[in-house]
Amino acid sequence: MAGNDKKSKNFLVSKIGGQQLIVLGVIVALFAFFCIKSDIFRSYTTILSMLDFSYFVAFMAIGVTFALITGGNDLSIGTGMVCYGIIGGFFVTKLGLPVTVGFVITILCGVLMGCFNGFLVAILELPPFIATLSTMMIARGLGSIVTGGSSITWPADAWFKNIFKISIGEAKYPLGFVWVVLAVTIMTIFLRHTKPGRYIIAIGSNKEATRLSGVNVIKWHMLAYIICGMFTGFAGVAYSATFPTIAAGSGAGLELDAICAAIIGGTSMYGGSGTIFGTLLGVYVMSILKTGLPLIGLQANWQQIITGIVLLVAVFIDVVRGKKN
Repeated sequence: MAGNDKKSKNFLVSKIGGQQLIVLGVIVALFAFFCIKSDIFRSYTTILSMLDFSYFVAFMAIGVTFALITGGNDLSIGTGMVCYGIIGGFFVTKLGLPVTVGFVITILCGVLMGCFNGFLVAILELPPFIATLSTMMIARGLGSIVTGGSSITWPADAWFKNIFKISIGEAKYPLGFVWVVLAVTIMTIFLRHTKPGRYIIAIGSNKEATRLSGVNVIKWHMLAYIICGMFTGFAGVAYSATFPTIAAGSGAGLELDAICAAIIGGTSMYGGSGTIFGTLLGVYVMSILKTGLPLIGLQANWQQIITGIVLLVAVFIDVVRGKKN
């Protein structure tokens, strides 16, 4: 009997991952805690709202996981997401183009910025922190220049808003969760079961050894940042669907939510390891904390402190794991 329990445990660890199992347990514990402490938290409206505000963070986090796995980072995703949503909305509301065109432009802007970040990091070999910090400031300024510093409001009836939340009668359903799970599934398969995915992991594990083995390191290193940019474009769409108005120059700090989620989910800051499923779990740890802490009466400063402590614990675990490896 004990042997069967041990086999089941080992099976779960091998399939899901030790840290991911811990994070999953943390999600269950946090959710139960806030449900007990707050009647409002366990209401369907609150849970629906929590999911709505998690979609754009989830897409950013999926993308930045690829940059982190290479041993890099991407600080431009927060302001970039807002910038791309603003530019796409500008083409629709100011220039009168169809919503579909604005939708495509939003994603295309993310891909182009991903190409630029990949060029800076993979080809010019600039430190990822400095390169993406620079593009973060570029994105923040670019959004303000395009709109003249004014906010952008996408049409209220824009079709893509219905792909994240659908209303049937008086009931509303979080359809966006389906797209997030689909993205996690596809990118998990890509990362774990395709040559490009394995090359991206190899770059983070040992870039020089990967180059010496005949792999085109520049090509696959750039691809990681292009994927990051593409998902930031998806996040720009989700952000535009969530908020009725997008303020120019905003978005600073949102990248930290995505990066924290990836690290909490088990992606190593040293590169070479990480899972998309773990990142998704990290997103919901952050989302539950951000939703639940205000409902039990904690002020914003305490919310930041607790979130910071959670990140420190995740980083500490990563450091210990890195030393063991």
